[in-house]
This record gives sequence, structure tokens and C-alpha cells, in this order.
Amino acid sequence: MSSTPRTAAAAALQEGEAPRERIKVTKVVDGEVVEEWIEVAASDDAPRWQAREDLRLLDSDLRRVDGPAKVTGRARYTHDVRLPGMKYGRLVRCPYPAARCTVDVDSATALPGVRVVLTIDDGETRYLGQPVAAVAADTPELAEDAVRALAVRFEELPWAVTRDQALAEDAAPVGRDGNVADVRTDGDLDAAEAALATCDATVEATYEVPVQHHVCLETHGVVVDYRGGDEATIYASTQWTHVVHRERLPERLGLEGSQVESVVEYMGGGFGSKFPTGIEGRMACELSRELGAPVHMMLTRRDEFLLAGNRSGTHQTVRAGATADGKLRAMVSEVDKLGGIGRGSHPGLPYVYDVETSHLRIRSVLTNLDSNRAMRAPGHPQASFAMESTVDELAHQLGIDGLEFRKRNLASLVYHRQLDAVAEAVGWADHPNKVGPDTSDSEVKTGIGFGVSTWGTRGRPACVVTVRIGPDGAVTVLSGTQDLGTGTRTYVAAIVAEELALPLDAVEARIGHSSYGAANGSGGSTTVPCLAPAVKDAAHKARVAVLARVAEVLGADPARLALHRGQVIHLERPDERLGWAEACSALGADGLTTTGEWVASLTDAGVHGAQAARVQVDTLTGQVKLEKIACMQDCGLPLNRLAVRSQINGAIVEALSYGLFEERVVDPDLGVMLNACLGDYKIAGCADIPEIVAMIDDEDTRGPIGIGEPPIIPTHSAIANAIFNACGVRLRSMPLSCDKILDGLVANGTWAGGEA
Repeated sequence: MSSTPRTAAAAALQEGEAPRERIKVTKVVDGEVVEEWIEVAASDDAPRWQAREDLRLLDSDLRRVDGPAKVTGRARYTHDVRLPGMKYGRLVRCPYPAARCTVDVDSATALPGVRVVLTIDDGETRYLGQPVAAVAADTPELAEDAVRALAVRFEELPWAVTRDQALAEDAAPVGRDGNVADVRTDGDLDAAEAALATCDATVEATYEVPVQHHVCLETHGVVVDYRGGDEATIYASTQWTHVVHRERLPERLGLEGSQVESVVEYMGGGFGSKFPTGIEGRMACELSRELGAPVHMMLTRRDEFLLAGNRSGTHQTVRAGATADGKLRAMVSEVDKLGGIGRGSHPGLPYVYDVETSHLRIRSVLTNLDSNRAMRAPGHPQASFAMESTVDELAHQLGIDGLEFRKRNLASLVYHRQLDAVAEAVGWADHPNKVGPDTSDSEVKTGIGFGVSTWGTRGRPACVVTVRIGPDGAVTVLSGTQDLGTGTRTYVAAIVAEELALPLDAVEARIGHSSYGAANGSGGSTTVPCLAPAVKDAAHKARVAVLARVAEVLGADPARLALHRGQVIHLERPDERLGWAEACSALGADGLTTTGEWVASLTDAGVHGAQAARVQVDTLTGQVKLEKIACMQDCGLPLNRLAVRSQINGAIVEALSYGLFEERVVDPDLGVMLNACLGDYKIAGCADIPEIVAMIDDEDTRGPIGIGEPPIIPTHSAIANAIFNACGVRLRSMPLSCDKILDGLVANGTWAGGEA
């Protein structure tokens, strides 16, 4: 369809139809963010967000309504579910990256308390840790005994677990068509090469980003409550309540979808990894059907590291150049995505910044490791590391301070405003070494680095929301959505309370049950832009309906009535008012129910973000101390300012952990993951967290937009740039560890310990 939205709407009016417009929306498919064009009604009478100065609850700091349940332990996570007669499931993994296997169940089923053993794959395995069998027993300990007792014979096959192994001439084949997939090019290579030749400063470098694990506090898993009848309940630690039905788990129980209720009332972290219920969900259903009893199947921590997904690694080779006046002229890049048996994620280069001429070759390199899954801003942190490092290197070569160089290559003035704000927050104006490293005799040196981010998510028609008002004034809002810990319950209740002029605690938000209505999965920052408009629509209809009913009783014009601080008032006769409960008594014994759906005009798309990091580097030990990280982020209307800042804080903590500590380590000769436990896989702790300044860009006056993804994108890049700005060591591979800094200091002749 070639018509612009305005043209399409005009044509519809001429034909006597309801006006329509085309918009680009975002959805998550198998954990990956995709965009598509859809048509929506272009209505002038749709509900609208109030002016910000008129809001009582939204755009303010709101305590989470589920906070007391969580801190007192009343909140029941999937892992907490205990049912009569429940059995405990475990998976049996292949210890080799590739093997032929034969499973003999007799040795395990002979153990007391072991109820059933099912073979998953009695053939060839493709990745390290691939499940080959599942067991169910009376206790978790007996299930572990069954795993150890199960007789599985493995014949090790040739494998490749690193990029170099996968690309070698004699490499073992990982995919059906070899070890390279999805090769794509973009741009004119000859033109980019020619532009490079005219640059005043050039960089040629390779940037490597390791695999990062999600490290969800609650491991992946489900509890299947099936007892042999014609109904079941599946409690799932998932980012999408309705994925249980999409993956046809009811069919594995021999039931119809309508006979199975999916429950996700609370879940302990997902970060993109928990869209599918995975092999653990499928096998829990198989075990439960076999036994006619509930089965508790939660992955162990080692399972998590080996088979529950990860953020893909990347190998990025970049040649880039700029002119003397600080304009990016050319970039030629080659990107290898390292997603195990998956395809990996990467948005491509250049990233965010404007480059006159560029060429990209991007491909997936397959290895015998578990597939990557979506992880908070899939692919973008990897692209940011290469791009921000390149930008910083060129700025240094040209003698232009990093802040100014960035603004010269970012067209949007929003980035300029945000960069200035974070620069002020970390003290850039008084920083002595803006165009190069600290060359003083100080052993501990201070540096500042920058980074920017983007995200384009827009909602789509996905959620159906119900608001119920009882004759006693009780207000309940129901949605089949889920809360990953980001505060969904709170803003759902707040939107309704705002519309009905009630206090926040007067509205009960019920979520996380598939029977509550359709909803999208929480990924790609799509929950807010999909859900909030539907909640607003349902609340708006409820307000209109309440006023209409009360108007009938009072013999008044509904247009002359309003809701204000828990009362119905007459706009022309303010002394005539009814309390909320009294007004709701006019609704009749059944009260009223309204249903809301997505309204395109209530949300928007496309955000910006900027960050600055200030660090100290000890040039004797190579130790990095983070002093301060500042972030400014736009997100349209903040539904809960406290939650938005919390999202920013959490993203920065996750990203600095990625930058400084996290790395999957697999021995290339033995084919064994060496740090598949939290004792060896290092993540940031409390002592590693600096002061974080989380700022909301209030000059963005659009409707609410998701905030989960963008703040995680540039943090590690800003830290790497700050390290260089402090001590002159350019780290082109993560994690940004002290041993690499020491090697760089020695190579530069600037180690505080003297000659090595």
C-alpha cells in the first residue's frame, strides 16, 4: 500500500468509510523484535491522556502495589508452587558439544521414589548440555539421584565451540549447510573504500564481545497441575502468559486450549530469555500426563548456563574514517554473530551515528553451543561497543573532545540536549583531559566516557483489558499480561485510578492469568505501549458509563458531571455531589463492566538516550573503580517516575556487570564450559555499583513508550571510553578486566610499576 497515512484517511472519508491510517508497530516473535505495518482507525473521539499538570498519579513517584507481597514473602512464584501429590522433574544433559547417545532407563527407574523416565533424544545431539532425558521422582533429591543413575552411553562426535574452530577448513559441520548462515551485505563497498581513502583520520580495529548469560534469579521452569481429568493449570516462569497455549502445551496433556489455565502471577526475571517454556515445559507436561499428577520442573543453575539461552557474542572488524572537522565520512565493517546453534543478534553498523558512506557484511557463525535468545535490547549493546569505541578513537586522533565529536555526528538535537545533561552530571566542564588521556604523574587517573542509545518500539493491537465496578464501588482491572518485576500492576491500577479520580489503593489490578484476556509478551519494551492504551480505553469507557448511569438517577446531563477526588460533582452546581460508593449504588446489582483495546493515538515510538561514565584507574594494579554513571532517557509520558528510574538503574547495573565481569568461558579443546555456576561466572555485586544519576527527559511530551531496552545499551561502551580517557589503554574486547589494562599500560610504557 503506497498511500501515506494522511492520503489514506482522506480517501476513506471520500468513500464514506471510517478513516484509517497506516502505522508501523512492533511485536516479539520467538523472542526477537520485528516490525510490521498495520492499518488502524483514525478516530478524533478516542480517549486522550490528560495534560501533565492535571495528572494526580501518573508522571509521579508511585510505590509498587505488589511491594508488600514481595517483601513479606506472600508473593508466590512458580518455584514456590507446592501441590498435593506433586513430583519433581529434572533434565539429563549431554556432557559433550556433539555426540551420539543411547539411553537405558532401567537403572534409574529401579530406584525407590523414581516414578518415570522419558527419553527426549536417543540419537545425535548438537550442543553442549542438550537434554537427552527427563525424570520425575517424589523429591528433588531423588530426582537428582535418578539423573546420576540413568545409564546413557555417549559417542563423542567432532564439534566446534569457538569462532576459529567453526571457520577452520576442516571444521565439524554445525548447521545443515555448514557453519556460516544468513550472510547479508548493505551499502556500496567501492564507494566506502574510496571515501576511506579521503579521510584525515582512520581507525582499523576488531572489537570482540563475549557471550553474556541472563542469570535470572528464578530459574526457567513450570509447574504442571494435571491430575488426569479434563482440566489443568500450568504455572510458568515466563515473559508471556499466553505462550503456554501458543506452544500447544495443552495438547501434550491431551487437552484443548480452553481446558488449561496459564498462570504467571510473579516471575523472577527473564531479560528476554523466558519467552518459550522450552524443553522443560514440554517435558513437564509429558511427565505429568504419564503420571496423572502435578510435576514441578525448574531448571538447576547449571542447566541455566548450558541450555537456557544467552546474549550472543560478536566479532566486529571495523575500518572507519573522519574528516579534520570531525565528521564521520566512511565505515567498512564485517560482523560475525556468535549465537551457538542460533543466529545471534545485531542491528548492523553504523549504529546511531551518521556516516556519509558505509558498507556492512554481517553473518552468523554457528557453534555447538546452546542457541542465543533475546536479551534486553537484543544485539544493540554489541553494536554500541564497536561503534562508540570507533567514534572515540577517531575523536582522539583528531584532537576533538569526545562530547563535541559526538554531537557533530548526531543529527537529532535530542541527543545533543541529553549528552549535555549527562556531561554536566559527571563534571565534564571541569575535566582536565577532554581530548586525550591523563598524562600526569598521578598513579590513580580519572577518565570520562560517553555513549548513546536508541530504540524504536511501538505497541500494537494485542491486549484486551476489562474494568469492573461493583455496586459497592469496588474497582477491579483484569488483564492477561504479566509483570516481570517492572511494575506493570502498579501502572495498570494507576491509569484506572487516575481516570476515575480515585486513590491508587482503591483499584485492584489482577494480572497473570490467561483467562483474564489477550495480552502480548513482555519483550522489546512492548508491554507499556501495547497495554497502557488498552487500560486507558477501558477506564475511559468506565468513567463515561458511570457518569451516564448517575446522570439518569439525578436527571442531569452527563456532560455536566465529573469525577473529582472520589466524588461525582455537578460542574455548574459544585455543592451537588455524591461519594463514589453512593454513586456506584446507581449501577444496579451487577455493577458495570467495560472492555478496552489498543488505541494507536495513546502511544508513540522511538526513543533516545545518552550516558556518561566517570571512572578511576589505578595504573599500578589495573583496577577500575566506577565513580559515577549518569543517564538521561526519553520515554514519552512516564506512567510511574519511580519505576522509570528503577528501570534505568537496573539496566545500568546489568550493563556495567556485562562490561567489567561477565563472560562465558568454554575450553576449546575439552568442549567444557568452565564457569557454569555463580561461583565462577562473575557478576557485579553491591560494592561494584557506583552513584547512578537517572534522569527522565521531560521535554518529551509524547504518549508512554517502553523504557526497558535503551538504558542497557551504551553503559559498557561509556566505561571503556572512560578507561581510555583516564589511562590511554584502548580495550577492544570485553570484559574490561584489570589484566587487560595492565597489559596495555605495560605496552604503552605507562605502568606505574616501572618496566615490566
